[in-house]
Amino acid sequence: MDQDITIKITDRDGVTHEVVAPTDMAMNLMEVVRSYELAPEGTIGICGGMAMCASCQCYVLSDTTLPEMTDDEEAMLSEAFDVKDNSRLGCQIQMTPDMNGLEVELAPES
Repeated sequence: MDQDITIKITDRDGVTHEVVAPTDMAMNLMEVVRSYELAPEGTIGICGGMAMCASCQCYVLSDTTLPEMTDDEEAMLSEAFDVKDNSRLGCQIQMTPDMNGLEVELAPES
């Protein structure tokens, strides 16, 4: 059964948006941010979601259980700016029913 989830995304201006994300389209968080135009064009997902840039870095604010970080994601974050303990790459967070209630803040544009 198709299920949409509700997540909160705080943009780089500090404005929090409550958005509905589909779980049946294999979208990731970076694509959701793009689809709602919550970051200026060309400033997020520059590598196309391949964990090869950190333009979609975000800070996870909720205690939502996320998938384990891949080696590629960990390596990319080790080279990124403004990294915190709760940093993740939005392109690596798939929208699934268990992501309902996820709250993130977009990292500053580096």
